[in-house]
Amino acid sequence: MRILLAGPRGFCAGVNMAIASLDWAIRRFGTPVYVYHEIVHNSWVVQRFRDQGVVFVDDLAEVPEGAHLLYSAHGVSPTIRQQAAERRLETIDATCPLVTKVHRQAKRYAREGYTIVLIGHRGHDEVVGTMGEAPEAIVLVGSPEEVDRLEVDAPERMAYLTQTTLSIDDAERIIARLRQRFPRIVGPSQNDICYATQNRQKAVLELAREADFALVVGSQTSSNSRRLAELCRARGVEARLIDGPADIDSGWFSGRETVLVTAGASAPEDIVQGCVRLLQDRFSATVESRAIRDEEVRFPLPRELT
Repeated sequence: MRILLAGPRGFCAGVNMAIASLDWAIRRFGTPVYVYHEIVHNSWVVQRFRDQGVVFVDDLAEVPEGAHLLYSAHGVSPTIRQQAAERRLETIDATCPLVTKVHRQAKRYAREGYTIVLIGHRGHDEVVGTMGEAPEAIVLVGSPEEVDRLEVDAPERMAYLTQTTLSIDDAERIIARLRQRFPRIVGPSQNDICYATQNRQKAVLELAREADFALVVGSQTSSNSRRLAELCRARGVEARLIDGPADIDSGWFSGRETVLVTAGASAPEDIVQGCVRLLQDRFSATVESRAIRDEEVRFPLPRELT
């Protein structure tokens, strides 16, 4: 077996910043530190922090008044920020700056009187937070078919935004349909899909041409990890989304010669390496590291920690 180890893979700058923020908060304030939703969508990361005394909540009523609360990388709505203020919580904002940018765009478009079409997945933490910035002005679509069903009062005054972790191909199809139906629609000067999501998808698209099977390391709750597996399948390559080595079934690899291994933006590198070692041990696999580009983006810690 030959392993094509894709790069970039794993943690992005936003995930690194969020995890470092929670590490700093633990050291500075002690535990428990509370986090609204999962810090990132990865079961390994979440469990490691739980083991240190971090408490993840979906309702601020579960957080004692005056406690330290960290907002996850996916961002929160103004309603959550107001509730936190009312409970006198000491908040730390670890929202990814690229998500914050989308929030700002939503507020600006709403102020200017646009109907905003948000392209994303219903119920995703990032989407919930973004829609909360201007709920009266935002409609959510997740497919070209949903675009076809849109009814708006002022089609000449429309804007679109995208969830940062979408498939590039899916987003482009939906944007193209929006522009067909609403020729005067406006959008951001650059695609809102984050650089890391794009890089990981491009690496998969390039390397899938050489592979006959793909392992994507990441949790089922991770939108960008699911997109990587979907991209492989769309290129005719069977793909499995796995949390870690324990999920690997040797029966998947009968007759497989070249296996692509990649990881979503919230998957730890030590888990990726554990999967690679398992394939090396069971199949005497050789490893080729194949990076399409380097990533040097870094985000500073939240001001509450500096």
